[in-house]
Amino acid sequence: MRAEGQLKHVLALQIRKQGSYLVVFTAIMIIIALGVVVGFSFLLSSPGGDELLYLATGAPTIVLIMTALVTVPMQNAGARLAGYIDFIKSLPVSRKQFLFADVLIWAAITVPAIVISVMVAHFVFKPGFSVSWTIVPVYLLVVASCFGIGYGYSFVMPAEPAMALSQVIAFTALMFSPINFPLERLPEWLQVVHLVLPLHHMAEVMRASLANATFSAHWGSYVILGVWAVLGFVGAARVLERA
Repeated sequence: MRAEGQLKHVLALQIRKQGSYLVVFTAIMIIIALGVVVGFSFLLSSPGGDELLYLATGAPTIVLIMTALVTVPMQNAGARLAGYIDFIKSLPVSRKQFLFADVLIWAAITVPAIVISVMVAHFVFKPGFSVSWTIVPVYLLVVASCFGIGYGYSFVMPAEPAMALSQVIAFTALMFSPINFPLERLPEWLQVVHLVLPLHHMAEVMRASLANATFSAHWGSYVILGVWAVLGFVGAARVLERA
């Protein structure tokens, strides 16, 4: 079977498997994105421009993290326990095509939530967006790094610990990561940790693309995300390629 035919076959298979759940997950991501933009603003006594801009530009990153680093690993862990991954391995298709097809489906789910959160933030708060032409390549880079890490640890680790780690990532992203606030607000030791981990860099490059007149991202952030993406997908592909 040709590569294009394999991709279409796996896409159709995955869409049939998820079915109406894809609509549910899309709605959940929209709620999460609006929760960050609107809900978190209630925590601010007198929200100013920069604070609102952090929330508005942080919401897309939160959506991608919650999808690729939380939801997808939980789905993969469940699929492994149910034997679905073994079924995928038995199909006469490239297992890399399975990864690519699954990323396409889940990445598409994030688009409505990101667009709606940005539009709501713009019309309700007018935080001061200045969208750069880099938004598309940055979105693709963050998608690659998020999903690379998500697929990597969900296939490399045993299913149960992977599920537990996904919940740790969810709470860490929402509460202890400089996504909706500046890095400088964290203790110095935690700042150092985030300079190595990818979550801060995801937020930095996304913020620089959505509000390039206010924020900028260091070139190192792009390199770090690229490294994490490669490591994650290589790990996931190696596990899937095993008999």
